[in-house]
Amino acid sequence: MSHLPTTKQLRYFVALEQHGHFGKAAESCFVSQPAFSVAIKELENLLNIQLVDRTNKNVTITSLGRDVARQARVVLRDLEDLVDMAKGNQAPLTGQLKMGVIPTIAPFLLPSLLPALRESYPSLRLYLKEDLTERVYERLMEGELDLILIALPYDLRNVAEMPLFDDHFFLAHHEHSRFSTEQASYATEQLPSDSILLLEDGHCLRDHALAACNIKHADKVSSITATSLLTLVQMVDADLGVTFLPEMAIQSPLLKNTHIKTEPLEPNSYRQIGLVWRKASTRHAEFQMLGDFIRNHYRPV
Repeated sequence: MSHLPTTKQLRYFVALEQHGHFGKAAESCFVSQPAFSVAIKELENLLNIQLVDRTNKNVTITSLGRDVARQARVVLRDLEDLVDMAKGNQAPLTGQLKMGVIPTIAPFLLPSLLPALRESYPSLRLYLKEDLTERVYERLMEGELDLILIALPYDLRNVAEMPLFDDHFFLAHHEHSRFSTEQASYATEQLPSDSILLLEDGHCLRDHALAACNIKHADKVSSITATSLLTLVQMVDADLGVTFLPEMAIQSPLLKNTHIKTEPLEPNSYRQIGLVWRKASTRHAEFQMLGDFIRNHYRPV
């Protein structure tokens, strides 16, 4: 049998393709740059192709190199699934588990969830990666994460989804808002133009709010956006507009020491919180157990 690339070589090259820089890629793999460069060169020699165009300042992955990186991700993901299969005979929720979570869930659910999880499953080593939905989904499919905790619906392929609970939206406004003085007049169609503040594109909470809160008139949405829920709350507290906040955020200290009031919306104005993992994963039962734990732990007021 001819010599095959090692998992180390494949992992290093995937990191290089992702970062586009030898130093940053080496750092992400916790290895020195010289050792990293040697591994990439050895991979090129083994495959007898050029994966990288090197200049003094830039690193460019060749067209064939990008194809190799794409296939390397598949190989590494399959190896992860093989390890998962072996772990299937171990006690559930023990050992290492890598979970991605989005920023509009992490600060509101995890502070109370993690201590309870550690108490119930002391042998579980949970590693967390917080990022936008698109990015944690990519890392899931590349095998870097075992499962992700996100808001649904979202366009996902080749995954299993486990809905956990509904997270209802509330309208949030300054207690003396200049946009209205009567609760009834906070209906979306009665709000003035440019009055609805939302997160910037890329946050699924923006799309969920637009859909769940039945915002049909684009002129009602302000062109000014926020990069985080904290910024969004500060903008509403300054009476720059109104917004829609999920229930888990309202239950947190996020609104403490602000002049913001919240109003309930229609019962169907909600996003769904759920766990997602690769359809091919053999840890299906274990992930469902974790989902049940999260569902039973979360108690909306």
